[in-house]
This record gives sequence, C-alpha cells and structure tokens, in this order.
Amino acid sequence: MDSLHLDDNTRLLVLTGAGVSAESGIRTFRGADGLWEDQPVEKVATPEGFAADPRLVWRFYSERRAAAGACEPNAGHRALAEWERRLGERFLLATQNIDGLHQRAGSQRVVELHGSLFRTRCAHCTRKPFEDRTVYPVGHLERCDECRGLLRPDIVWFGEMLEEENLRQVRDFLLRGDTRLVFLAVGTSGAVWPAAGFVDGARGVGGRTWLVNADPADNTDRFHHFVQGRSGEVLPRLAVFD
Repeated sequence: MDSLHLDDNTRLLVLTGAGVSAESGIRTFRGADGLWEDQPVEKVATPEGFAADPRLVWRFYSERRAAAGACEPNAGHRALAEWERRLGERFLLATQNIDGLHQRAGSQRVVELHGSLFRTRCAHCTRKPFEDRTVYPVGHLERCDECRGLLRPDIVWFGEMLEEENLRQVRDFLLRGDTRLVFLAVGTSGAVWPAAGFVDGARGVGGRTWLVNADPADNTDRFHHFVQGRSGEVLPRLAVFD
C-alpha cells in the first residue's frame, strides 16, 4: 500500500462520509432502499416533512441520538485525531457525518457540513443553535424559549443549503497557499455536492488527492491515489510523518 507522506510543509484537508461512521455501527439511511420503517427517509429529512409531521421527525432523530450515543469511535476516527495532534493548524477535518464521533475521538478542528445530531435550533427565529443530547419521548415537541416556535434538529436537510461559514472555512484552507496541500476523502460516495467537488478544488491549487473507501466512489477517477479498504484498517497505517 502507498503511504501518505506528511511533513512540516504539508497541510491536510480530510473529508469524511458515512462509511467512516458505519464502521462504528452507525446505520446509513441512503443505502439501497433509503427507507425508515418502510417510509422514504425524505419524510423525516426535509423541511416539508417537518412541517407535515414534526412529531415523526423528532421520533426519528431521538432514535438516532440514542443509537449514536451507544456507539464508539473506531480506529479510523482515532487515527485522524492523532494526525491532527501532530499537524495542528495544518489540519482541517470536514465531515458529512452528524454523529459527533470525530469529536469524541479527540478531533477539534472539525467542520460539520451537514450539522450535528446533538444540536437543536429554532425552526422560526434566529436563536443560536445549542447543544442538545436529549432523547425525547415519542410525541414530544419542544418550543423555543424566545419565540415559542417549534424547535428542530440542527441538521442540513434535503433541499437546504449548507452553511456558508462552513464552506468558507474549507475554501480558505484550500487556498491558504503557505504549505503543500494534501486532500484525503474517506468513506464517501462521491455523489453528494458540494463536498464531491472538493477534490477538484484541491487539484486546482496543485494539491495531491487521496481516496480511502471500501468501494470505489462516483468520483474515484478524480483522485491521484485510491486505497480500497475499510477506513479503520487503512488509516492507522496510511500516514508517514517525515
């Protein structure tokens, strides 16, 4: 297996997707059937679904909170946390996952592109999202302390835009230009935009690009290096610090 060489003149941008969390037992819902209890997941992951049945949506995410809370970071999560410890500000992790496992493994420089399962925000006012690990009882709805509107999970649902501040952090890291850029995507489908285009952004500034995936991604041909395998097995032995 090729080695990913990281030295004092290298900055590393990592993108992680559902494959990394799946190795910790987090169920992926965009798999073969895309169903939850025989219903399309879009019913619980769109603004329209929340407007139609907020209790159903909160039951779904309360179940996800309980399930994620029972899972543990795997060797892939821990390897990335160790790389960050060694690289410091020359490391940035952008994740499409919402389960908080990277942070529990020790990662701090994390951009949560799709939000967090463990944050809640108001669906109606501009109240700042807040940490919330509560597993609500079935049928329960919480209301905002400031406007009395319904609270919702701080998740980017289908049809919603990613937070511009998150994209800015990734873009600024790509364009920094003070060090050699390496971009690594792990456990991603290569089909969800704009993250699927990060590889092109990295190549556009002369970066070397790596993909670690159990299966080829939709954009595998855009990467300089493809290592096929489970992230928990590949990442702990991939990096070499020069």
